[in-house]
Amino acid sequence: MKKLLLATAMVAFMFAEQANAQIKTPQPSPESTVMQKVGLADVSVTYSRPSMKGRAIFGDLVPFDKMWRTGANASTDIEFTEAVEFGGTKVEAGKYALYSVPGKKEWQVMLYSEADHWGTPRDFDESKVVAMATVPVYEMPMDIETFEIGFQNITNSSADVYLIWENSFVAVPISVDTQTAVQASIDKVMGGPSANDYYAAANFYFDEGIDMEKAQTWAAKAVEMRPEAFWMSRKLAEIQAENGDLKAAIKTAKMSMEAAEKAGNGQYVKFNEANIAKWKKMK
Repeated sequence: MKKLLLATAMVAFMFAEQANAQIKTPQPSPESTVMQKVGLADVSVTYSRPSMKGRAIFGDLVPFDKMWRTGANASTDIEFTEAVEFGGTKVEAGKYALYSVPGKKEWQVMLYSEADHWGTPRDFDESKVVAMATVPVYEMPMDIETFEIGFQNITNSSADVYLIWENSFVAVPISVDTQTAVQASIDKVMGGPSANDYYAAANFYFDEGIDMEKAQTWAAKAVEMRPEAFWMSRKLAEIQAENGDLKAAIKTAKMSMEAAEKAGNGQYVKFNEANIAKWKKMK
């Protein structure tokens, strides 16, 4: 009886394993992601890549003058980490669906604000088209078997996003305002540390008990740059007290308390009141 039960259990286990098994085969239109840095912006495209497989493509498998998902399977997604101009239209950072309307002589390539469709939207909403570029079609001297999206003509502030398949090639220019971004970075670095930088450094030294004199110098610099920042002046007061200068600490704490009152922060008012009372007893 035990042998029969064991055999039955083994057979059941084998059938369960077979039921859970999944056959893995290559995708007919494999997914691909291409990424490119354009200036300081990251641009990435995720799409599925169909192949010709002996078929006529544009004007047949992909009809002319009808919206195409620009690939296979789910909609093709394009994502920008910074604002860009797509075909001359400004587009904010984010993820968009990349749709197109192929034609014999030109294509319309558009960005759609919803990027979670399988193929093209069932209910297309014109108001969700954030940018549209009309670009010419260039005929290739040979057939391109597998659909491809990529980048070319890359500069510090621009690139072309190209689509190529069968014997057709189209490209949409994108541009980024690299000069403004780089200039802001240069101004920040060349201008030296900010008040927040000085405060962060002073706070770390204070917490770790490292070089209180340097911590005080940095905290004072932060307060000089941002006298209204009551949390910075409170930290300076605590460092001054730690360094034994109670008179300066009380004066700074009063400054912090006034700034906190003006900002409506009762908690920091109490913090400073407690410190002032404590330091007065220590004098």
